Amino acid sequence: MDKPIILSRSEYWDKVYACWLGKNIGGTLGAPFEGKKFVNDLNFYATPVSEAAPNDDLDFQLVWLKMLEDNGVNVKLEKLAEYWLKHLSAYPWNEYGFCQRNLRRGLLPPISGCFENYYVDEMGSPIRSEIWACIAPANPQLAASYAWKDSCLDHSGGEGMYGEMFWAAVESAAFIIKDVETLIRIGLNMIPIHSQVSRVIREALWCYRNNVRWAEARERIVHWYGHNSVCHAVQNHGFTILGLLYGRDFGDKLCKAVNCGYDTDCTGATLGSLLGILLGTKLVPEEWKKGVGEKIVLHKYTRLDNAPKTVSELTDRVSALAEKVLEMNREVKFGDYTILPENYVSLLMRNELAIGSLKNDVHSSVRSIDNYEVWLHYNGEPVIYPNVGKTLGVRVFKDNLQVEPEISLRTPPGWNVTELEGLFGQKRFLVEASDVGNINELNIEFENRRARFVILGPREAGWYPSGQNVPTCPICHGYKGHCVCNRD
Repeated sequence: MDKPIILSRSEYWDKVYACWLGKNIGGTLGAPFEGKKFVNDLNFYATPVSEAAPNDDLDFQLVWLKMLEDNGVNVKLEKLAEYWLKHLSAYPWNEYGFCQRNLRRGLLPPISGCFENYYVDEMGSPIRSEIWACIAPANPQLAASYAWKDSCLDHSGGEGMYGEMFWAAVESAAFIIKDVETLIRIGLNMIPIHSQVSRVIREALWCYRNNVRWAEARERIVHWYGHNSVCHAVQNHGFTILGLLYGRDFGDKLCKAVNCGYDTDCTGATLGSLLGILLGTKLVPEEWKKGVGEKIVLHKYTRLDNAPKTVSELTDRVSALAEKVLEMNREVKFGDYTILPENYVSLLMRNELAIGSLKNDVHSSVRSIDNYEVWLHYNGEPVIYPNVGKTLGVRVFKDNLQVEPEISLRTPPGWNVTELEGLFGQKRFLVEASDVGNINELNIEFENRRARFVILGPREAGWYPSGQNVPTCPICHGYKGHCVCNRD
């Protein structure tokens, strides 16, 4: 049995503090230039700064913090969806809006993250990686598996999912590894090698190794991986890696990433977080700290009572969660001093949990009941058409192990249900109906329990044009009907 990695509690706390501080610094640096595709020439904040800029990059993670405190560190997809609807429902932008739209229609993750969602390849989830790294320090595969659950709300099967898994793993490993190329290899080991995020990161690393100048490397990424959307994850991951590799120090690394343009608050915030973990608070320059201070500033769309008021409070609360995670896992423990076994790099390269997460079916919805987890597999789109048979699959897990209880599928009146031979570990049903509503309830019953799901009719699933957002409020510009004008 492998010896555990021992982490110094005091060093861990300092790195977590510096992570959130760096996120505020990088997000504040990049915020004024978000959406601009031109090259910038920054070497410091563009304008005088007295506090951190509000940023969804941080706010979503504050909601996950509350979810973890309320429900424990065994993360359930259904709980993530519940807290999204309660605390983040005013966010209308891109993948956020379409996740909200799907959740409102009853489509649970992971199908909520890909159905009628043009934006699965964008930056909404890679920017939420830090909390998973900080509660699973020095355990990259566990952090990446948490990130899979988070990202499948709004990026199922997309480049945004791979991006969040990559950064969660890199940031987790950075608690004990300082070599940047080793960190990049660990992150790449958690995601598919065929993904565009993997390819652009390898391109940035190739440029650096082959002495390609920063400006030329930036142009290569724009040429080969650029997208018309400034929030597309692929190009922005390349820019963040360029900043990490080409910059001389904390400030120069942040500025080189932000100077690439595009989704600058996200590239700056993510790189700032990683640099904070790598350097600790003492090595984050004082002139960068002074601008943002300690205060946490929420975005107006975030509905969250008891949010941390300061970076110190956030660090304390995240550290308390990490204690619980480490109690559950033998791989990493807290102690007075950091002690690394001889094979610690090999341990950090392990990726079974990440690969297992990637094997999950994104064309499904998941319900949690007691210690059971019920997966409804739509085997394609979550839509049934009149007089056309639809094959559905069901799997049930108890304490993370698949079980095979007696299962029945209850449908709306008048629908025909035929049990089919099992396949791919699924209990399968053929469902047919002549009368199909817009949103149709399905109930999976087993062992005196009932899990409710929905399947849409063709009028509700009329498809959505690419690049168009959900309707917004004309006053506050939040998600129409759930915006900040409507506090109920």
